[in-house]
Amino acid sequence: MLKVGLTGGIGSGKSTTVDAFRVLGVPIIDADQIAKNSVKKGQPALTEIVKRFGDEILLRSGELNRQILKHQIFSNSKSLAALEEILHPHIKVTILQKIKALESSENLPPYVIVDIPLLVEKNYQDIFDHIIVVDCSTKQQIKRVIQRDGMDEISIKKIIRQQAGRDQRKQAASHILDNSKDVEGLTRQVNQLHQRFVSEK
Repeated sequence: MLKVGLTGGIGSGKSTTVDAFRVLGVPIIDADQIAKNSVKKGQPALTEIVKRFGDEILLRSGELNRQILKHQIFSNSKSLAALEEILHPHIKVTILQKIKALESSENLPPYVIVDIPLLVEKNYQDIFDHIIVVDCSTKQQIKRVIQRDGMDEISIKKIIRQQAGRDQRKQAASHILDNSKDVEGLTRQVNQLHQRFVSEK
């Protein structure tokens, strides 16, 4: 089974790409969902986060107060780095566990897609046989996020600066999907890659 990492900057069309692979029946491992699960009450990552940020980031129920944590990390880049330092080892272990479970299943798929927004930034490259980068211009990223989320341009540019640059992502890529045009064009590229991965298994 091939292990394929997929990444892209905010507004690049990564989610649309993942959906296109999902339609083809490809198993998807979602790093964002793993991150959300890892900060649930009782999880080791949440214990570490409380040690670092204090009890004030908890609700009375013992659950994470996401709003307070979000305020802390967006007002202080060191806080964001500290949070990522805690979370990503847990995320990586869970990804590897999920890959192993697929490899042990009776119906072994030809390949798995692992959707990781910070694949390049947090050095996940060594896990994968292939790395897909969904790419478009920075101008398109900003326009799409404004349309999708209603965020202001300054906030979007701040997020883009915190992420790996386009060139940095492209250097890590074995395959680049051009999402500068329409969804149909992106889907065609996904279908072509799908055929390639299936034949390569």
